[in-house]
Amino acid sequence: MKTQAIAAKTGVGAVELAVTDRERALRFYRDYVGLTPLESEGPEIRLGAGGRELVVLYPDADRPVVPKTSGLYHLAIVVPDRRELARVVARLGKLRWDQYPTDHVMTKANYLWDPDGNGIEIYTETPEDGTMGFANGTFFAQDKDGRPRSGRDPIDLEKLFLHLREDDDLDKAMPAGTKMGHIHLHVADVEDALRFYHDLVGFDVMGHVPGVGFVSAGGYHHHVGLNTWAGQGAPPAPPGAAGLRRYTIELPAQRDLDDVASRLEHGDVRMTEEAGGLAAADPSANRVLFRVAETKP
Repeated sequence: MKTQAIAAKTGVGAVELAVTDRERALRFYRDYVGLTPLESEGPEIRLGAGGRELVVLYPDADRPVVPKTSGLYHLAIVVPDRRELARVVARLGKLRWDQYPTDHVMTKANYLWDPDGNGIEIYTETPEDGTMGFANGTFFAQDKDGRPRSGRDPIDLEKLFLHLREDDDLDKAMPAGTKMGHIHLHVADVEDALRFYHDLVGFDVMGHVPGVGFVSAGGYHHHVGLNTWAGQGAPPAPPGAAGLRRYTIELPAQRDLDDVASRLEHGDVRMTEEAGGLAAADPSANRVLFRVAETKP
C-alpha cells in the first residue's frame, strides 16, 4: 500500500541543542551566526530571526559533542539571498572562525561548527545556477548550461562579496525571511531511518545512495538528510553530551498533524504530548516534535 504523503507545505522548525557554556554559546549564535535572542521564560536561550524562533540552546551539557554517535550532523539555516550569505561569510572571516563556503550549484552553503561541535550550515537557494541531486546510484551536479560540476567546489568569494555594499554592516543580524531550511542527521541505519521518515511520517524520498538518504515535502531538495558517516550502527550520544535535544517538523494544519500521528500510531511508534505538539523518537533515538506551524498575523 502506498504511503500517504505528508502535507506539501510541511517544513522544519526550531532545533534544540544542548551546549556546555551558556555565555559562550549565546555569544557565538548571536555575534558569529547572527541570530537574535528572543524572550525566554526558563534557563534555555531562544534565538531567531525576524521574530521566528530557529535555535533553542540548553546550557546543561557537561561535555562537547561525542563523535561516532547518532544525532545532529548539522542544522541548516536558509537566508533570503546571496547578500545575506556574503554578510555571514565576511563576518565569520573578520572574526577568524573556521568556515567552509561550498558551492552546491543550486545552493550556496557555508559550513561551520559551534564551540561544542554542533554542526551548522547557512545557505541560500540559487536554482538559477543549476542543479544537484542523485542519479544512477550517486550524486550528480550540473550548471545551468548542462556542464558537469562537482557540487562541492569552494564558493567564488570574490564574486559573492560583490553582493555586499561598501557601507554594509557585517554585524547586522539575520533578517526576516530567514528560516530553518533543513536538518541533517547521523543515524545508525539509513534503511531503518527511511522506513520511519518515508513509510510512517510520509516524506517523499528525494534521493538514496548507500549510507545517505534525503527526504522532503512538496518537492523540496531535502527537509531531512540522513547519513551513517558516524558509523553503521552508531549509538546515541551518552547522557550529558552536547548535541541534538529535539527538532521540530511544522505542519500546515491540525488535520495534517493528525494524519502523521495516525501513521505513527499504526507503526507502533510511541508519542508523547509536548510543547503543543506530539514528540517521538526515530530508530536512532533522534527526537522530533511534530506540531502545527504558528500563523503570522
